[in-house]
Amino acid sequence: MEYRYCGRSGLMLPAISLGLWHNFGDATPLATQEDIVLHAFEKGVTHFDLANNYGPPAGSAETNFGRILARGLKSHRDEIIVSSKAGHYMWPGPYGDLTSRKNTFASLHQSLRRTGLEYFDIFYSHRYCPEIPLEETVQALIDIVKQGKALYVGLSKYPADVAAKACAMMAEQHVRCLIYQDRYNMLCRKPEARHIDMLENEGLGFIAFSPLAQGLLTNRYLNGIPADSRVYKEGAFLHKEDITAEWVEKARRLNEIAAGRGQSLAQMSLSWVLARPRVTSVIAGVSSVAQLDDNLAALSAPAFTAAELEAIDQILGDSIARQ
Repeated sequence: MEYRYCGRSGLMLPAISLGLWHNFGDATPLATQEDIVLHAFEKGVTHFDLANNYGPPAGSAETNFGRILARGLKSHRDEIIVSSKAGHYMWPGPYGDLTSRKNTFASLHQSLRRTGLEYFDIFYSHRYCPEIPLEETVQALIDIVKQGKALYVGLSKYPADVAAKACAMMAEQHVRCLIYQDRYNMLCRKPEARHIDMLENEGLGFIAFSPLAQGLLTNRYLNGIPADSRVYKEGAFLHKEDITAEWVEKARRLNEIAAGRGQSLAQMSLSWVLARPRVTSVIAGVSSVAQLDDNLAALSAPAFTAAELEAIDQILGDSIARQ
């Protein structure tokens, strides 16, 4: 496993982290989840990324990870990084959503109980809510660190200018924002517009989620939509109408480049993100040990040539979301 320093900090993260957004809710057998988590740890994946609303149902991913931790990883607590987040809807009423101090602390305490942990290594504000004063959300994050309930804090999906303001507020009270998390892949390059410069200026690490664009950047849809595809799952972010004939043709051409590099399309997609400036780690979401091993193989890929990168951009063309 390759480990990278997280921005201007002393914390190192594995190049590939395990995300528990999908496949770690109550619909997946706990034994399957445990196999994946323990195998990941054996392979050097020391970072496990959670959020209070991961499941389904919301909260179940943290509960299941807590069970796995108690049974197989408890004695290795000092060898792993566990992150969680608060900010998305969790329970009805005025305090179960958004980023107020009330919600942030209530969510944190619930997440600690579900996982059975005394503290999180990283705790994120999961999204920016303009209706909540930024000072209130940031002060909650500062106090979480000062109370010892998280070692570090981070921001997820914040506008670059707001994130910079939040970092300055934290620095005034001698708490550094450690890391920024956002969607980033060959199709979604929005962070390149302003965030990369902000990360450099503030010294933040960058961890990318959805590196495979919910499965679009794999060979899974080259020959139609499989019956077990996530497009048929309730609440899925990938929709049937996204998989057009035009996209399938582009995916096939990308797959040819990957094959020429000795990779699958999924592996090349991961390698592409890992090769981008400022990227500390990539969050992989998997449903099996075999899929995890396939993703980890991306770490041994050759460097991209200029011709390969140009060919990828030409194939994707107007499919790329940059703003």
